Amino acid sequence: MTNRLKLLLTLALLVSPVAACIRYDSTAKTAPPKTPQQAANSSGPARNHRTPAPYGGKIIHVLVALCDNVNQGIVPVPAALVNGEDPERNLYWGARFGVKTFFKRDRNWRLLETVGNPAPPILERLVFKHTSRDAYLIADAYRGAEIKRATTDFLDAAAGVSRATASVEGRHLGLSRGASAHMVAYVGHDGLMDFSLDSFPARQDDTPRDAVILACASRSYFRDALRRTGANPLLWTNGLMAPEAYVLKAAVDGWLAGESGETVRLNAAREYHAYQKCGLNAARRLFANGW
Repeated sequence: MTNRLKLLLTLALLVSPVAACIRYDSTAKTAPPKTPQQAANSSGPARNHRTPAPYGGKIIHVLVALCDNVNQGIVPVPAALVNGEDPERNLYWGARFGVKTFFKRDRNWRLLETVGNPAPPILERLVFKHTSRDAYLIADAYRGAEIKRATTDFLDAAAGVSRATASVEGRHLGLSRGASAHMVAYVGHDGLMDFSLDSFPARQDDTPRDAVILACASRSYFRDALRRTGANPLLWTNGLMAPEAYVLKAAVDGWLAGESGETVRLNAAREYHAYQKCGLNAARRLFANGW
């Protein structure tokens, strides 16, 4: 990201009615020193070629790029929340409204397993099972420095290119294939503001997939890439936002209930306004669904 763009984003954060909604959880503990990063080129789950077991339920795969002041072109955030090697305190994972903490507290989801460092780019994997529906939610916390890998893996999953599996109750279930219905979600900083990808993956099969991209201005930056994957944009954004887990939960709940994309968008906006106090109209303008 150029210095000029960073300045514009900083100014927008100060004056935009939507961006001004951004709030950070200041209750997190001070982060410990970073550990040495493992080799980024090692094979991770998104490159795993194990054949998935048949499964007739629904799978939600959530890829979270941990917030990181050092390795991402973000407006600076308090250091306790943005150590990209420390998922337990990270703004997007272990903080109060991070994916891990928020879904662990949700009575509709039961945490089945926590897997530490399932692959070099991923520090932690959580496997949740819905308490009343035939559905699993699998969330991966990518190192902050691995945001490009997280973005690539998300697009691969959306296109059906990924052959990744996760061990769930004795089965290896496909995170991009093998489910009758599928949602893939990206949560974190919009890395496409900072870097370009050499190519975008093309759709590989006929499996319908819905995509959720909770990142700043994701509709603008991900449009071309997501269109090539063939996935349906269930929920993405028109401006700056805090990608906190209550929005993800609203999208997941609506998707599982078979709600329309427009209903999912409105529910996400209501949740965002409820937590951020930014104004319902501003929240409605922030979120979009479809092309």
